[in-house]
Amino acid sequence: MANEFTYIDCGNWVSAKLIIIPLLAAALFLGLTLVSPAFVVVAVLCLLTGAYFVYARYAFSPRGGNIQNRLWKLVLDRLDWNGKGRALDIGCGNGPLTIALAKRYPDGHVTGIDYWGKKWGYSKAVCERNAGAAGVTERVSFQRASASALPFDDGFFDAAVSNFVFHEVSDTRDKREVVKEALRVVKKGGHFAFQDLFLVRKMYGEVDDLLETIKGWGIAEVAFVDTSISEFIPAALKLPFMVGKVGIIYGRK
Repeated sequence: MANEFTYIDCGNWVSAKLIIIPLLAAALFLGLTLVSPAFVVVAVLCLLTGAYFVYARYAFSPRGGNIQNRLWKLVLDRLDWNGKGRALDIGCGNGPLTIALAKRYPDGHVTGIDYWGKKWGYSKAVCERNAGAAGVTERVSFQRASASALPFDDGFFDAAVSNFVFHEVSDTRDKREVVKEALRVVKKGGHFAFQDLFLVRKMYGEVDDLLETIKGWGIAEVAFVDTSISEFIPAALKLPFMVGKVGIIYGRK
């Protein structure tokens, strides 16, 4: 499955703005050193910040460490689905997981939903173009929807996945409710794999408590794995604001 994501426009999770803004700030503060040498320290910090995000963007890219694609693959590998029926990708972005599911499971149909706001620059048009390039147009569909109110009946899907989406749902303060909504549309006996900032206590509480809460919703099997223990992730990317607080919740409803 090494080539699951290589033929499509996935974008990069590390926005170019995270590089440009610190470097512009560094240039500004370097200019201000003519007023006070103390600004040198601030300029250096800005340069280091910009340099860090240059490294991170490269590491996430296919030409670098391919970290982004490998994180997607972690989600796929935790989904114990037989590939029959319907699957849902919640917060599909430009469609990489949707398309990868369709490639991996040729007998299934995959729906990708996203709100497609301006923040990330993703769009339905790019999803459809990517699906065409991957040769899966007939087995995928994309529609605009919010993860907080999925427009599907209870138990409509045989499987569901999501990657780094739940914490971004701004209209739901308790992110556990977003997880609950995702599980609502999975049929009894269906499978799921969700990757998010599950180790951020302010969002989800303690992991053990979260798992017990999920079981209390009638979920038959649920487990957690810490993404940051993956050997392919460099130590520099395991900081809390990168992937240091990321994990996968997976199981069977």
